[in-house]
Amino acid sequence: MWVEVKTAPSLMLAEMWKEFFEGEGIPTRILIHPESKTLGEGAMYRVLIPEEKDHVVREILRKV
Repeated sequence: MWVEVKTAPSLMLAEMWKEFFEGEGIPTRILIHPESKTLGEGAMYRVLIPEEKDHVVREILRKV
């Protein structure tokens, strides 16, 4: 199961988070946020990681 760890206000920021987490060896997915009022670059996005990696990501984010 995938869990949301970040909400990004644009696709560019969502992709930056994805690259960051994948650089740490954590598989990452980006999905448009269901509450986003727009589509494309300016939409809000959800950054998702596997549930079993949640504790690792929380520790990484605590240090950032």
